[in-house]
Formats: sequence, structure tokens, C-alpha cells
Amino acid sequence: MEWMAWTLPTIVFFSGIGVLLLLMTIWQVVSPSVERKGFLPIPTTRGDRLFIGLLSAAYIHLAWLALTEAVSLWWAFALSVVWLLVLLRWG
Repeated sequence: MEWMAWTLPTIVFFSGIGVLLLLMTIWQVVSPSVERKGFLPIPTTRGDRLFIGLLSAAYIHLAWLALTEAVSLWWAFALSVVWLLVLLRWG
């Protein structure tokens, strides 16, 4: 793995996504989800909302980089986490 730039933030990021996917898989096996309609315009399952939330987080971070002068991405990260929680609960 010497050819990759595995910094601590990179490891934490991808490990976090891996753990999140593992936990969602276990949750799905223990308690299968059903499609429901929230504020999103389509019926979704927990996995659908997680996928949409992860994509949204990437767009939030890209928009943060493009539209602000802030160097730190912690605010974008906090906004992404709040958005993901809202999306999982009411999406």
C-alpha cells in the first residue's frame, strides 16, 4: 500500500464508511426495512437513504470547497452529518 497516500484522515474516513455499511447490513438482517415515503420524492428504504446521504455529503464538501474561503472542512463535515441524520430519519 506504499503507492497510496494513506493519511490518518483518509483511513478514518474510509473506515467510518465501512463500519457504517457493516452496521446498516446487520440492522437490515435483524430488522428488514420497508419502503416508505418521507420528504424525498420517491419511496426509499434505509439503504437508499444512506446512499443518497453519502452522495449528498460528497456534494456538500465540494460545494464548501468551491463557495467558501474556509480552509477547514470541519464545518462541511458537521453539515453533512446533520443532513445524513435528517435524511435517515425523515427522508
